[in-house]
Amino acid sequence: MFPICSGEGEMGKRHSATTRAKAAVNLAPFLTTRYGKVICADSIEVLSSYPDASVNLFMTSPPFGLVRKKDYGNVDAGEYLNWFRPFAVEMFRALKDNGSLVIDIGGAWNKGSPTRSLYHFKLLIMLCEEIGFHLAQDFYWWNPSRLPTPAEWVTVRRVRVKDAINTVWWLSKTPWPKASNRRVLQPYSLSMKSLLVNGYVAKKRPSGHDISKKFSTDNGAAIPPNLIAASNTESNSFYLRYCEQHGLAPHPARYPAELPEFFIRMLSDTNDLVVDPFAGSCVTGEVAERLKRKWMCVELSKEYCEAARGRFVRPAEESTKNPGNPEVPEDERNYYKVARPGVLWNDQADEPLDQEGGKQRLKTPKAEVKTFRKRPQIIDDLFAKSKLRIASK
Repeated sequence: MFPICSGEGEMGKRHSATTRAKAAVNLAPFLTTRYGKVICADSIEVLSSYPDASVNLFMTSPPFGLVRKKDYGNVDAGEYLNWFRPFAVEMFRALKDNGSLVIDIGGAWNKGSPTRSLYHFKLLIMLCEEIGFHLAQDFYWWNPSRLPTPAEWVTVRRVRVKDAINTVWWLSKTPWPKASNRRVLQPYSLSMKSLLVNGYVAKKRPSGHDISKKFSTDNGAAIPPNLIAASNTESNSFYLRYCEQHGLAPHPARYPAELPEFFIRMLSDTNDLVVDPFAGSCVTGEVAERLKRKWMCVELSKEYCEAARGRFVRPAEESTKNPGNPEVPEDERNYYKVARPGVLWNDQADEPLDQEGGKQRLKTPKAEVKTFRKRPQIIDDLFAKSKLRIASK
C-alpha cells in the first residue's frame, strides 16, 4: 500500500520548492523542428526544469509494468508505483490548471498465473488520491490486430480470451480541464441516419432514459464513445524503412498516431505545449508538429532519438494522417467490425469444462484437434461471399 496525502495535490505542492532548487539541466535539443524539439536525457531531470503551470498537455505511454523484461527498459509491476511517483509529482507541478495528463498504459499478467496484475489501477488511485489529479474520464484503446497472448492461457489451455485493449487514463489538475468533443466527432451510424430521415417519437426508453425531441436533431456527426479503435499494424512505414536504411533499432512499443491525435485535438489548441516524457519513437511529436502544437519529446535512449529523425524527414505523401479514407466517410476502410457474441453459438452440446480451470496442461485428442480445425459452415459461407464481392469489383 502507499501513503495517502491530505489535501488535493499536497504531494505536488510539497515538491515544488525542492524542484526549483535543483541544478539547471542541459536542455540542448537533440533535434529541432518548426514547432518542437527532441531532448535526449533523463525525463525526470527535464521535467524538473519546467516552470510551474507551463504545460498544456502531457500525452504519453510510459514503459508498462510487465513481468517479462523488454528491450526498452520496462519496470516490474511490483515496483511500478515507486518508480512512477517522481514523474507524477513533476507533471502535476508543471501542468496548467486547465491542462490534462493522458496516459496510455497496458495491463499485465501475474507471473505463472492466468490472473491479471492490478498495477495500472493502483497507479490511477495513486495519481488521484496521493498526487492530486482528477480522473476526467477513462478510455480504452482497442487494437483489432492484437495477437492472442499470452499464448499459454489463450491458445494452449484456452482458459482466457485475447487481451486486446489498453487502458487510457485522462487525468486533469482540476475538475475543469479545457476540452471539446466537437473536435473528435465520428460519422453517424446507418440507424441514426435513418432516424434523422424518418423521425423519432420522443419517449422514455425501457432503461429509464427520457429521450427528447432534440435527439432527432442533425448535428452533422456523432459524439464518439470512450472506446478508441485503432489497429497497430505498422510494418512498412517510412519510420521503419528509415531505421532499416540507417542501421537503427526501431522502438518496439509504438502506439498508432490516431491515439495521441485524438487527445491532442480534443484537449489542446494551436500553439499549446504538448509534452511526451517517455517519447520512444516520438509519435506524439510527429502528430503535434502536424497539428501546429508546440511540443517536446524526451527520450533517454540516444539510438531511439536517432531513429526518431525518421518521423520528421518523411515525404508529405507519407503522412501519418488517418490511414482510412476521411474524404468518404462511408468507405469501409474507416471502420473496424466486431462480431456479436452469438454469431457462432449453436445448440450443440458443449464439452465439459475442466474442473481445475486449466491448472494442468491437458493433451488434446487427435479426433478433437480435427474437430477444432474444421471451420463452421457459416465461416465458409462468409469467405465465399467475400470472394464474390471481390470478383465483382
